[in-house]
Amino acid sequence: MQKENCFYLGKVVRKYSFKGELLIKLDTDEPELFTGMESVFVEKNKNLIPFFIERSSLHKSTLLRVKFEDIDSESDADSLMNLHLFLPLNMLPELSGNQFYFHEIIGYTIEDKDFGKVGVITGVNDGTAQALFEINRDGKEILIPINDDIIKNVDRDTKTILLDVPAGLIELYL
Repeated sequence: MQKENCFYLGKVVRKYSFKGELLIKLDTDEPELFTGMESVFVEKNKNLIPFFIERSSLHKSTLLRVKFEDIDSESDADSLMNLHLFLPLNMLPELSGNQFYFHEIIGYTIEDKDFGKVGVITGVNDGTAQALFEINRDGKEILIPINDDIIKNVDRDTKTILLDVPAGLIELYL
């Protein structure tokens, strides 16, 4: 499995028991969706290695407590500490309405209710305090904050996102 065909699930943060159980900090708002997994990919030395899950449960509602097959001791568990976990993209829960995954909206057209067609999403910058749409408009980059208050409609059929951007924000870039 290639990393570009996967999404980041979380990170091993602590050992839970002397029997090799681990606690995983999931990168999700809905950790309960991932309690029934059969396997995950663990990134070790830049390779994704499949690990099969014997059992898992939520621990204090935010961490996933996992027992992997063949990880039966503290020293086995030590080898997985701080490693990142991934799942194939097809295992992402399907979103509806105005919710979306950042990778899914690349290529969507952004329209503003007052300005009209703004441009095409070329990426999402989530390395800042506020995630930003990166939009190409005739070779110029426009950055618009991703905020639930300004997203009016996500149309998956036409690959269009309708926004209500604060007056003057788009014009700053033009």
